[in-house]
Order: sequence, then C-alpha cells, then structure tokens
Amino acid sequence: MDKLRADALPTYDDATTTTAPRSWLQRRQKRKTLRILGAAALIYLTYSTFRIANNTEPPLSNLSAVKLQQDHAVCASLRQKPLESSTHRDHNKRWVNSTGPVLIRNATIWTGEPVAGTSEEDARAGKGWGWIAADVFTDKGLIISVQPNTKHGDLPHDTEVFDANGRQLTAGIVDMHSHAGLESFGNLQGDDNELSSDITPYVRSLDGIDPLQPKFESIKSGGVTTSLFLPGSGNNIGGEAFVLKFAVGPKNGRTEVSQQDLFADPDRTWRYLKMACGENPKRVYGKVGERGPFSRLGEAWEFRHALEQARSYVQEQDDWCAKANAVGIDKMDSYLRQDLQWETLGAVLRGQVRVNTHCYTIPDLEALVRHTNEFKFRVYAFHHAHQTYLVPEVLKRTWGGTPAAALFADNMYYKVEAYTASERAGAILYAHNITPTYVSDNPVLNSQHVVFEAAKAYGYGLPYHAALAGVTSAPAELLGLGSRVGKIKPGFDADIVVWDSDPLSAGATPVQVWIDGAKQFPDPIELKKPLSLPTKPDKDLLEEPNAETIQNTVVFTGLSRAHKQFMPSDAMHIGEAAVAIVLGGKLACVGTCIAALAELDASHPAVRTIDLKDGHLTPGLVAFGSSLGLAEIDAEDDTHDGPYLEDGITFAVDGLSFGGKQLTRAFEHGVIRAITAPGEGGIDSRGVSVAFKTGAKNALEEGAISYSELALHYPLTLTAKGGKRPSISSAIGALRSQLFDAARDAKDEKTNNTEKAWLKRVVAGDTALVLSAHSADTIASIIRLKTQVESASSQKIRIVIIGGAEAHLVADELAASKIAVVLAPLLPHAQSWDQRRGLTGPPLTNVSTNILLDAGVDLGIGVEETWETRDLGLLAGIAYANSEGRLSFDEALDLVSANFFEFLGLEESKSDEDWVIWEGSPLAIGGRVIAIGGVGATTVWR
Repeated sequence: MDKLRADALPTYDDATTTTAPRSWLQRRQKRKTLRILGAAALIYLTYSTFRIANNTEPPLSNLSAVKLQQDHAVCASLRQKPLESSTHRDHNKRWVNSTGPVLIRNATIWTGEPVAGTSEEDARAGKGWGWIAADVFTDKGLIISVQPNTKHGDLPHDTEVFDANGRQLTAGIVDMHSHAGLESFGNLQGDDNELSSDITPYVRSLDGIDPLQPKFESIKSGGVTTSLFLPGSGNNIGGEAFVLKFAVGPKNGRTEVSQQDLFADPDRTWRYLKMACGENPKRVYGKVGERGPFSRLGEAWEFRHALEQARSYVQEQDDWCAKANAVGIDKMDSYLRQDLQWETLGAVLRGQVRVNTHCYTIPDLEALVRHTNEFKFRVYAFHHAHQTYLVPEVLKRTWGGTPAAALFADNMYYKVEAYTASERAGAILYAHNITPTYVSDNPVLNSQHVVFEAAKAYGYGLPYHAALAGVTSAPAELLGLGSRVGKIKPGFDADIVVWDSDPLSAGATPVQVWIDGAKQFPDPIELKKPLSLPTKPDKDLLEEPNAETIQNTVVFTGLSRAHKQFMPSDAMHIGEAAVAIVLGGKLACVGTCIAALAELDASHPAVRTIDLKDGHLTPGLVAFGSSLGLAEIDAEDDTHDGPYLEDGITFAVDGLSFGGKQLTRAFEHGVIRAITAPGEGGIDSRGVSVAFKTGAKNALEEGAISYSELALHYPLTLTAKGGKRPSISSAIGALRSQLFDAARDAKDEKTNNTEKAWLKRVVAGDTALVLSAHSADTIASIIRLKTQVESASSQKIRIVIIGGAEAHLVADELAASKIAVVLAPLLPHAQSWDQRRGLTGPPLTNVSTNILLDAGVDLGIGVEETWETRDLGLLAGIAYANSEGRLSFDEALDLVSANFFEFLGLEESKSDEDWVIWEGSPLAIGGRVIAIGGVGATTVWR
C-alpha cells in the first residue's frame, strides 16, 4: 500500500474514505474563481489564435543556410534557356595545342549555304547553291578562312599543307541517330536500353559509351565526325542522349581517352532526350494483366502520367523559387526539391532539352503532337518517321515548331510500322517545308555510309542541296550546333572531309578527315580514281514517274550504252544514235536499226516513241541471298513462309508468295529475277532454292519460275549453332558425314527429293552447294571439306559461299579451290563476331572486291536483307567505282546478274523479254528504270 502511495496511484482507501461536507460559502467562492479563470483562458486562446494567423515570423529552423543559398542559386539556372553563342571565338574549346595550323589548298568546296543575298524562297528552290574553288585555312580548331589563292607567306611557319588536287571538300558528316559505342562490337553484350522500367528519363547514354569501340574508326572513315548517341527505343522515355565527336585519344589529336573528351560541345549548351512510341515499348513491356504499356492507349497514359509528374515537379520548384525571392531564403522552411528521377523531364518542360522521338505511324505521331500541346514541350525530330510524309499538316501542329524527320532513304517494310513507307518521303516532306535528315541508327545501318542514304534520297527526288544538308547543316541545326558544325565557313569547327568523288555519288570515299583541325588518318589508303566533277543536279528526278503497260510497239531513242549481251561489240557510246525497238515486250532490234525503223514508219506511222537522256540497256538484275518471295514483312511471322527445318529438306518453290510490296519495289528497280532459298531472312538458309520472276502474278504464270530446283543451301554462320548442332564444328562435321555418305553411294541421286538424294547430286557435280559463312576460319574449313569430299568421290563439286565478310583473308585459297563468293553485305561492319575482320574500305583498308578479283575468285554481290534488293545496281556501282579499272561496266553488272548462274553451273535464262532500259546509268545515283520487258507487253515508267 505504501508502495502504491509512493507512486501516486489511487488506492482502495482513497475510494472508501469519506470527508466532512464543505460549507455553502466555500462552494460559491469556488464557482466564482472558475468563471474568472475560464474567461481568462478564452481571452488568451483568442489572442494566441490571432497572433499565429498573422505571424510572419518564421519558426525556428535547423535548415542549413549554405544549402538554402545553393538551392536559391539553382533557381536562376532553372529559368535559363540555352542559347547558341554567336560571339567570335578565338579558339575551339576542343582544340588541343599540339594541333597546328593546316592549309587545305586547291579544293572544290561545298560551303553548306547559298551565296550571300539569296532569298529564303530561292534557296529552298535550289538557287544560290554550288561548289566553289578555294583553299581552307584552319588554326586552333577553327576554320579561319575560305578563299582562293591563299598566300603561304601570310601563314604561320608551321602550317601543314594538304593539296586536295581539285577534289570535293565538305563539312564533316553529322549523323543524328547512332548507338555506336552503346551497341557492342560484333553484336556482343551492349548497353543501349535500360529495360528496368518503361519511363527512364533519368538514365544517360554517356554512362554506357565505350570510347574504345572499334567502330568509331570505321565510322569516321566514312566522313562522319559528329553523332547524336541515343539510348535505344525499348522504352517510351529512354533517357538522355549526348552529341559526341569521333576523335579518340592521342592518335586522333586528343590528350586523353575518355567519355568526357568526346563532347562535341564542351560547354554542353543543350541537352537531349530520347523518346519512343509504338511497337517497341509495347513489345518489351506489355504483359496482359501484369504490366504495361500493352497498347498505344497505355503508351499515351505512360507519356502523360510521366509528363504530369514532371509538370508538378516543375511547379513545385517554381513556387519555392518565387517564395524565396519574395521573403528571402533565410525565411524558407524547406529546401528546393531536386529529384534525379524527374530532373531531366522537368528540364524538357523548361525548354532546356531537345527531344528526339522514335515514331513511325500516324497514331503515334498525332499522339505525340497532342502531348506537346498539353504539356508545352518541343520535339525537334521524329526519327524513322515512315508515315510523316502522309501527314505534314499534323506535324505542323506540334507545339513550339514543326519537327524534322530523321529518315532512312529506302530501308523499309521490315515491320508493320514501316510497311507504308515511301522512298520519296524526304522529297515530299521538303516540298511541305519540313526538314528531312538522314540517319544510320547504327548498327541498323552502317553509320560509315550514312552519306549513301543522302545520296539515295537525292536519287529519289530530294533536291541535291537539301540531300547534302540532310547529313551536314540540317542535323547540326537540329542539335543546336548550327553556328559551329555542318558548314565550311570562318568561325566554325574545323571538321572537314576531302572526298575522292562527289559525296552523293556511288562509292564516294573520304581521302582525309579532320576533326577540330586534327588530321585523323596519318597514312590513309586512297583508291586510284580519276578526278570527277561535282554532280550536276538533275531536276527530272523531282518528278515521280508513273507506270503503264504497253502491248504495242515502242521505240526508245537516245541509247548511249548497251550491255554486251545485246550487242556483238562492246557497249555503245553517245553519238551513235542508237535505238531499241520493242515488239510486245520483246527486243526486236538494238543499234541504228535503220531498216527496221523505215519499216515501222511505213506500217505504223503513229508508233510510240520515248526519247531517253543517257539511255542504258542492260539485262535484268538478280537478287541472291534475300528472303524475297518468302517473307513480306520481316518482323511479322504471318507474312513469312516460315523457318527452315533443322533436319530434312524443303523447297523454296513451295512457299513462294507473289504480289507483295517487296517484289514490286525490286521489280521497279530493275531486279527482275530472284534466287531465294528456304529461310526467314538474311543469308542463312537450309533447303533447295528457286529462281523466279519478281514481276510475275503467281507461280503458274508463263515464265514465272526459271528454275524450280536450283541449289542446295546450308547455314554455317553463327546462326548454325543450335539444336543437334551446338557448334560450327559440329555443323561442318554433320555436313561432312552426309557428303561422305552420298559419295559412297552416288547412284540414283535424281530419283527422289530427300536430303540424301540432293547431297548425292552435289557430290556428283550436278547441283551447287551454297553455304553461308563469314568467318575466314569457317571458310578455311569449307575449303578443306571440299578437298576431302572430292578425294572421296573423285568428282569435282561446286560450292558457293554467301556472306564472305572475311573471305579476303583466304582469297588465294578460294581461287585455287574454285569456290565462288557472293559478298552479302558488300560493305561489312562487324554486325556479328564472325565478321569482325571484314574490310571497311578506304581510308583505313583496301576493299574486299579488289583483293578477291586480284586472286581470281569468281565473285557476285548479294544482299542480307530484302529491302536492299532495290539497291543492287548501286552496290554494283560502288564495286565498279572502287575497282581501279579491274571491272568494266558490263562486268560490274554481271556481279548482280549473270555471274550467279555461272557459279551454279546453269545456263542463264536469257530471252528477248529479259531486259531493262534505264535513263542514266544503273550503276549511278539518279539512274532509274524506264522500261522492262515482259511476256506480250512492256512496262514503262514516265
């Protein structure tokens, strides 16, 4: 009990003990006291409430005054909009003082802008543009002067002189869509996408870029000096991008090897963000009932929700800054909110970030346009943008200004989003005052040859000046670097390329490249090419031709060259007044045709006559190695015949499908036949190939199938590894065993269509064996295999290798073994590990075609991807331009036509209907098909 009392807790005694009653007076006094105390408390409470409500004094706070000052300083940067500096520069901040002055003399220069005084309207129409003869002097990383007849005595004594010998000179090429350095060399593990979340504005491409990426050198060898390095397109918001230059380390005139040293703008005036919409994020993240986006509806929510978060973040910051300005930072009761998750997207809404968006289709484009207007941010370019040409007015509704379109020239139809693309997209957009640029999306296309995309765009109707601007000044402007990159004029960065021919011509190759005034190739390899004049823009290319079918007689005049197949002597030349007379789709006469013309005048005085400018008559081109006829949309399985069998044999003829866009475009580009083997795309096939007409309506049409069973194909690239053959060696071993079995029993090989029967035909020398291989080591094993099988069978077998990226390393052995090579691709760039030793060409290396031709290897040019079939003539043109006289015009054409049938041991299916007439050379940019022969009719484009 005492213990309880000590603790002041109530006890049993307290509850039961009674006290004496109080008097009436005491009770009255107590009530009065309570009333007085209550009134006083009420008065105090009222007064306190009033003081609190009107008190402007801050509560006592433990916030750091230094941190508050730092936060307040951030407010100024939040309000600051980036501006390109137009002030005079004494030096380029990227300049390294070990780089001395350079004079590039006797150059033919494309400055990148029209002559002074040209109106904007005239400039868009192509007026005021041209090449000038002048010298370029550089110092301290800048272009100092562009003028003719520079006097050496006026220059510093240590000036290095480079004689361009009249060749073309341009600003360095700018590729505004690349993943080089993020995607690994040889398609190994890369860092292009952060796939932990769909919305990742907080990640940065810079953190994954490898300065030692071997592709940097080969890309730069194509004249590319600057690129926008973007994260991949797996996320709706993929992260921050960076503009970098390709000079790396001391050997390229730099002081260090680092990511930071690559910045094109050391001040980092602008920031960049990658967004993506459509199929890619849906494919990566969409999972029914678990996570999104599963549809474009979900993608719109992801965008809007993220932008809403960013807008709230920006508003919270703005409110804090406004309050700090009003009351002073010493009276703030919180720090400025700074959140890495939303900082980049907040900067987008503040106009400090240039957004670049991967978008193909009208729904995606229009949704992004709505988002820009709802949240007030600017998109500077839609990338890929295959349907932009259909909706220019939609693009013009974008908040802040009309975005550009960063395009491929003719890489299309590879997925549904690209199936409505047009080769003339750039020309159409330009006609609507929308800027087209051309990009590589390296490694999708080889950035080394991104200028080839611009060249093809010119061939598809984009004005010459706009095409060249599309890889120089236009992307520079879109990146916010238009006052320092992309032109040859005083005050600009000394990023310069001297070319061996017009940069928009087939096979154009840099002779030398300078970045910030530093020469990039100390000992460049230069092919022997005659000095060529700049391309004279052809305005006829601006007009889109229309096709018509003519059953009657047609006379083509103005032929300047004909393939030897059609003439007993070498190709004709201008001045011979050559004509071609076509009757019902068949060539009736080629040459002067005086008698035939007289007869026509007498019998058909109103005969249709088509006058050509620089007409060319050639056999039809042949596509070898693609999935043409078996797959329409690469990424859509329902449009494919399907994969090849791991065991057994299939016949491509059974899966042919006619009438698609792929076949139509190939036909329109002069590819009138295709050799296709079972497979889903690329050069890897397994089964028996077919040769067929691309313009046929179906397989039963007369002449549609040239050879229903052509050759036996097997894959021996890295894709051959899998299933029962987990290695290349096991795949070769299995093939060896099968061939040996066939060699031991080579009878009755034509009695059935089993795999063994076809292998017997191979061993008997009746059928060619086509093997896909890139690695020189795999090719060496194939050579050894051929020797072993021939020893066992005492019969020569016919082998063709398709791929051949490293074939130059065993060129002599291939020639000795009489193994033909179909290069696919012609221009390798280590897309897989087994292509890593492929030759990238000058100024770094020689070209594979020349090495193989010198060794005596039978050669052809194929394609890896179906879309490339439309470029076959130009690919042959590149080999021709780079051959240093090894190839004649006809021999270059044979690389994509007659040679294939010779390799395969077949008679080429020649007929009077197998011909193509071109205006301009089929081997040159701007050459285009005018007419193609057919059964009973001629297809004409005018």
